[in-house]
Amino acid sequence: MFTGIVQGLVTVVGVESLVDLTRIELAMGDLADAIELGASVAVNGTCLTVTRASDNGAVCFDIIKESLKTTNLGDIGVGTKVNVERSFRVGDEVGGHIVSGHVTATASLCGLHNDGHDRVLTFDLNPKWMKFVLHKGYVGVDGASITVSSVDREASTFSVSLIPETIERTTLGRLSLGDKVNVEVDSQTQTIVETIERVMQDPEMRAAMMQQAQSGPAA
Repeated sequence: MFTGIVQGLVTVVGVESLVDLTRIELAMGDLADAIELGASVAVNGTCLTVTRASDNGAVCFDIIKESLKTTNLGDIGVGTKVNVERSFRVGDEVGGHIVSGHVTATASLCGLHNDGHDRVLTFDLNPKWMKFVLHKGYVGVDGASITVSSVDREASTFSVSLIPETIERTTLGRLSLGDKVNVEVDSQTQTIVETIERVMQDPEMRAAMMQQAQSGPAA
């Protein structure tokens, strides 16, 4: 599990394409201190497992075909910068929101403009996922926990506003129009929405809820 607080913007120093997977090597530097084989690391918000670690801070990960297809990790190459967060420990401060590292979908940057000190990014997301994106709610964007600043359901887009610190320390400050990002919707929001949908699709449960609403709170 992760907090969505990016710990480092690191460089991809190696990419090896094999038959069934791609192996990447990241120059994690001090972020690799005491890292163990099998540890979980979020790379652009995608939970990957450490397969090799060197004393010089280089860390390797294997990415299977499914992850390459459903995330933006298939687009990276040597020299690419990626967001990295190591899994949090019980007792650590959770400054963002709890994220699993299981990417929901990718979204494309379709709008970019500066508003004072903020940079506003607008993303085009598959409509099936937009019901889980709420104004002032949270989403993980390339592993960064970001508050949603606006939602346009007709256009199937959402926007986020970045402060200078986020622009400087994450991949989000380096995006160009058309670039893809990994999006993880808030799991609590998804659970609530899907539960309500199931209830409303059940005639008996829907009738019971309506009857309770009409009768008012119990004395």
